[in-house]
Amino acid sequence: MLPFLNLAHAFDHFFLLIFPTAVLALGEAWAMPYGEVLALGTPAFAVFALATLPVGWLGDRVSRTSLMSVFFVGIGASSVLVGLAPGPVEIAVALGLLGLFAAIYHPVATALVVQHAAKRGAALGINGVFGNLGVAFAPLVTGALCASVGWRAAFIVPGLIAILTGLLFMAGPARREAREGHRAAAPDHRPAPRARAQVRVFAVVALTALFGGIVFNGITVALPKVFEERLAGLVSGISEVGLAASLVFMVASFAQIGMGRLLDRVGARPVLLGCAALQTVLFIAIIGAGGPLLLLLSVPLMLVVFGEIPVGAWLVGHYAAPGWRSRIYGVQYLLALGVSAGVVPMIAVLHEMSGGFGAMFALLAGAAAVVTIAACFLPRRTGEQPAEPPLERIRPATG
Repeated sequence: MLPFLNLAHAFDHFFLLIFPTAVLALGEAWAMPYGEVLALGTPAFAVFALATLPVGWLGDRVSRTSLMSVFFVGIGASSVLVGLAPGPVEIAVALGLLGLFAAIYHPVATALVVQHAAKRGAALGINGVFGNLGVAFAPLVTGALCASVGWRAAFIVPGLIAILTGLLFMAGPARREAREGHRAAAPDHRPAPRARAQVRVFAVVALTALFGGIVFNGITVALPKVFEERLAGLVSGISEVGLAASLVFMVASFAQIGMGRLLDRVGARPVLLGCAALQTVLFIAIIGAGGPLLLLLSVPLMLVVFGEIPVGAWLVGHYAAPGWRSRIYGVQYLLALGVSAGVVPMIAVLHEMSGGFGAMFALLAGAAAVVTIAACFLPRRTGEQPAEPPLERIRPATG
């Protein structure tokens, strides 16, 4: 089960980030400015965010493995539709459909990872690496397909692969779990944290999801264009831009393994505080950077952006009852992904108004600073896990 869930995480981020790189080819093909074409991706991120809450509610009531089967086939089929779209309106509609199926992953699969994993921090870290690899390979594969075949192939080829993966998932783990059921892990009898601590933790999770979502979506969507503008002389053409962005994402993608292990050992407070504080400093430093300095700063920046990702999921896994996790993850990701619907047009508007990305980097530095302040309010010891919180007695978790 876990290998397919990890692969699904890679798919989720990969498919959402095909478009920001394909925009570079679409703009040339249709003679449209960057901001106007990028705005066509807004439905994908808007639906992606808004659908997480109802999907989270559904994930606590029906089979989560069945929902993951829908995820694989749905995201692949909708990507194929994007590649077949004859015009801008059809692309926007198909991207909205892609966002709908992509919304299944986080509230449903994250709950499944926590449910199946013995060491949650380590499992979430590994799962996060796969999500980051999806981010890393999206500009690389998209750039290569756009340059060699065309922008339509950048959506159709991965879409067909996702559909095939979904069929394998249904024939393997999904069928096996439906037949045998998932054996519940041994109960944890450590004392439950106080109600005040739980409220404080969930408030920090909400703030981190909201402002951390601004940071993550802002930098991952904009980086290909940032490199195209600021690495003149070092890279040329969409394929080289995609390769440069992918290399930075790929190097940074493994940060979550170490961060996941740190979460299991020291708790969330020092991990979140360190990551967010470094983000603030690096975003300020990168405002005017270009050339080799931009590359030099981009790697540690993405390390701490990716490294922060598993913190919220780890906290929910430690403080929320299993039967409520999909719903809580749904709220968390509604906030984190909801801002992505505004981040895409925000990048387009700021870029058109200022002619660059300096204003965007300043905004992202402010968002990271908010997360830094919020991290200070986490309990100093966040490793305690309720054995059976009150919500657990309302409804059991589903497989």
